Amino acid sequence: MKKNILFTILLLVSFSAFSQKKSLNLPNRPADHLLIQLSSDHWIGAPDSIKDHIKGFSRGLNVYAMFDKPFKGNPKFSAALGIGISTGNIMFKKMSVDITSNNGTLPFTNLDSTNSFKKYKLATTYVEVPLEFRFMSDPKNPNKAVKIALGVKGGALLKAQTKGKILRNANGDLIRNYTEKLSSKSFFNNTRISGTARVGYGIFSLFGSYAFTNLFKDGVAPDINTLQVGLTISGL
Repeated sequence: MKKNILFTILLLVSFSAFSQKKSLNLPNRPADHLLIQLSSDHWIGAPDSIKDHIKGFSRGLNVYAMFDKPFKGNPKFSAALGIGISTGNIMFKKMSVDITSNNGTLPFTNLDSTNSFKKYKLATTYVEVPLEFRFMSDPKNPNKAVKIALGVKGGALLKAQTKGKILRNANGDLIRNYTEKLSSKSFFNNTRISGTARVGYGIFSLFGSYAFTNLFKDGVAPDINTLQVGLTISGL
């Protein structure tokens, strides 16, 4: 927990220092100070015993506040630094992930022949600082410009949680209509480093984000990296 707090403070200080620099004056330039991303979430490297139970639409939501500094030599190019929140969800069918277990390894339990939740997911929340190098074809008219961005972002895990709804037996008959929430970060890496890319036109762009660091700590679970692909809405 102390490492997460220190990491977050360092990210905030970096963002504050960057944002105090004088930027190039381009009147009426929105510069994409706000990024809202809707994603499809995937686990890369998951073995078939886990992957075969990942069902439904696994989705995420990222929101970032960005400070954009155009290059003085060529305002079509800029660097942007920000801070925000990234959430991800992986949906499972007939499987439980016991993140509160006291075992040395994380239990992924096959529930094909026993009771299971109708809806079940593992959700994570990170505070992140993204850094982007951007190209904009027409800096004076951002809403009518082609935009390309490549970058990296560092994050600190705030929360990891499983959520199950509507308990049923192996035949699909209702046992109990309730919601179970379990929260623990003990099996997860506390930090995440990801590479990012965006390409689009105007306020809309497609994005991808791939985590170079493993989702879980070494030795407690398979080596799994997270991937998000989806739509970015930008502006302000």
